[in-house]
Amino acid sequence: MGVSGTGKSTVGRLLADELGWSFLEGDDVHPAANVAKMRAGIPLTDDDRAPWLAAIRDELSANADDGRSTVATCSALRRAYRDVLREARGRVRFVHLEVAPDELARRMTQREGHFMPASLLASQLATLEPLDADEDGVTVPAGHDAAATAAAARAALDVSGRG
Repeated sequence: MGVSGTGKSTVGRLLADELGWSFLEGDDVHPAANVAKMRAGIPLTDDDRAPWLAAIRDELSANADDGRSTVATCSALRRAYRDVLREARGRVRFVHLEVAPDELARRMTQREGHFMPASLLASQLATLEPLDADEDGVTVPAGHDAAATAAAARAALDVSGRG
């Protein structure tokens, strides 16, 4: 979890590969209308996010039902959004990738081919509610080395690739 530009997709793929788990790219689950809004620089509303979060939750549940552990990428900016994801069957844990705002802006202006413009960073940062102490998850600084960030996330979660 985290705002755009933290490296969720890159770190998530690395972590899933290391653990031998399924990988779910949350960006791929967004309805076309959401992508169009973000591409146009319009922040999503809670109503926009609801079907997206439900789709991720349902995919996590289906994988759990099939005995597959999954690493999923999702901004999950607010606790209410994480509550929806926590409804998935199986244990749901969060890794909040944390990056300084100036570094996020730099990353977002340099990446190519992504629908999320850097102009929406401020709204994402304003929406972000960091993990509360009672939420099952960890916060990990996401530096320039994605492999090191994935290793730190794995160590903080204390997980092994058991399926």
